[in-house]
Amino acid sequence: MACFSRLIVLLVFLATLSPFCSSNQLQDSFYQCLSTYSITQLPNIFYTPNNPSFTPLLNSTALNLRCIAPNAAKPDAIFTPLNEIHIQNAVICAKKLGIHLRFRSGGHDYEGISYSAVMDPPYVIIDMSKLRAVHVDVQDGSVWVEAGATVGELYYRVAEKSKTHGIPAGLCTSLGVGGHITGGAYGPMMRKYGLGADNALDVKIVDANGQILDRKAMGEDLFWALRGGSGGSFGVIVSWKLKLVPVPEIVTVFNVGRTLEQGATKILYKWQQVADKLDEDLFIRVVILPINIPNTNKRTISTTYNALFLGNANKLQEIMKQSFPELGLTKQDCIEMSWLESVLFIAGYPRTVPTTVLLAGKPTFINSFKAKSDFVKTPIPEKGLEEIWERFLAEDGPLTIWNPYGGMMSRIPESSIPFPHRNGTLFMIQYLTSWMSPDTHVGNKHVDWIRKLYNYMAQHVSMFPRQAYVNYRDLDLGMNDKDGGDTSFVKASSWGAKYFKGNFDRLVKIKTEFDPDNFFKHEQSIPILPLKTEVQHSEL
Repeated sequence: MACFSRLIVLLVFLATLSPFCSSNQLQDSFYQCLSTYSITQLPNIFYTPNNPSFTPLLNSTALNLRCIAPNAAKPDAIFTPLNEIHIQNAVICAKKLGIHLRFRSGGHDYEGISYSAVMDPPYVIIDMSKLRAVHVDVQDGSVWVEAGATVGELYYRVAEKSKTHGIPAGLCTSLGVGGHITGGAYGPMMRKYGLGADNALDVKIVDANGQILDRKAMGEDLFWALRGGSGGSFGVIVSWKLKLVPVPEIVTVFNVGRTLEQGATKILYKWQQVADKLDEDLFIRVVILPINIPNTNKRTISTTYNALFLGNANKLQEIMKQSFPELGLTKQDCIEMSWLESVLFIAGYPRTVPTTVLLAGKPTFINSFKAKSDFVKTPIPEKGLEEIWERFLAEDGPLTIWNPYGGMMSRIPESSIPFPHRNGTLFMIQYLTSWMSPDTHVGNKHVDWIRKLYNYMAQHVSMFPRQAYVNYRDLDLGMNDKDGGDTSFVKASSWGAKYFKGNFDRLVKIKTEFDPDNFFKHEQSIPILPLKTEVQHSEL
């Protein structure tokens, strides 16, 4: 009995040495700390796994089913603040107690790190879904939007106040604004006005000390880092102030599809040569996927040219006849509409859907997927395109979207904000494969396919470094230490240089200055430089 008692004492002692407290301890300690601010007296604000609403809330904005699978990590609690003071108190409590936090504004992170985890430490989600106010000031030419509002809600509220103003941000309307802008935020007006982050005028954040800061209070270094330096590294985004840009009362859109049998390969080869040089009012992306050939058991490749032109149909036809006649655009292909209606069109909604659907803030489809990205500097030859088609026809549900650069994107310097993919880029590629089966072996098969495709594409895309878009997060590129410890600058450069090129060094220095304890961290958060030798290395 004595030995048994001593064993119990030893186990209790060892438990106190554990870097992570148990789930119940974490929940209780965090809840008790929040209680000192009278927050937990509010209904529907703090959820633990024992709450029947916990799982529906966790899954409510999870875009990627792969990240909420039964074997995926789950939070120990979800906190849904109602204002910036609640966020401030949550950060103060979490830092005091050593609790790891994740922040979710829209849930579109491709690897799910705003609501899931590959790293070991238990964590709490700060879900921003109740912070979605949008204040449009047409006279000032700006809009303040809270982090939990979706891009669609933002667009709708702007159009509600003005038919001749818009926001240059994303194509997917269910994106949460908070995280979207921190990665860059490209969209169909990027060739005219640049990224959403290029048009950010101010921001409010809660820093690691629980202070609420705006641009003036934080200084220009941190403000620079937040505009494209990736979310979850420097603070909690509360709201953004974005510039309104002029748009015509009438814009023109089109969808023109071409299959291999209709000369798709040659047309796409030509698109690569002209897409970045077209009139900057014209954005033509290409959506590529396999489709079934009617009345046969065969498949072919479909390429759909999905476009927005900031002008009328007649002017668009003139530009296309001069610059890209190979597509064969006709007057019947061109549809004139308001800018807000074009948001739905580009996002793939049927023409019959009213613009009020943007206020729903929900994605149109949810599945399991794995995605990657690339930037292309020289056209991929027709032979290379044909080899891509062979790989696509061997996969069940692949998709790739090619987004054109040029225009304003070529004129903004690489160091203007952390997003570095500028002059010399013809277009960006997004690769994606999706599936519905929960079977792990099925998922592994599809992930293996996209990894092999990515390896094949190395010969056709940017090199030294091979660049990637941080808002299409890809943990295959590397990640911080799994145990939650501080990662070295050298190790983090494996993915940091791909996302940020030379701007990564500056991001690391700013992170080290403003969050020296590395409180804000996740699988690909910006690391700190704890050693003088590493600081010197980063300056080489």
